[in-house]
Amino acid sequence: MVSQKVTISNPSGIHARPAANLAKVAGSCRCDVHIVVGEKKVQAKSVLNLMAAGIKTGTEVVIECDGEDEAEALKK
Repeated sequence: MVSQKVTISNPSGIHARPAANLAKVAGSCRCDVHIVVGEKKVQAKSVLNLMAAGIKTGTEVVIECDGEDEAEALKK
């Protein structure tokens, strides 16, 4: 498993369009991709889960990738 801490810089946070884009990229990966926000761990391949997480601008999250193409997925 590989992970990276990032800060959300989109002024609107992760709303519908960025969630859809992120889910599309995560869906193209063969590994599991999760976003960890505080105590919540969200499947990044699901637009609804990303939107339900309520990730606002300035929030620090951890992106976790686990599987056969994890390093490549984290770069995406």
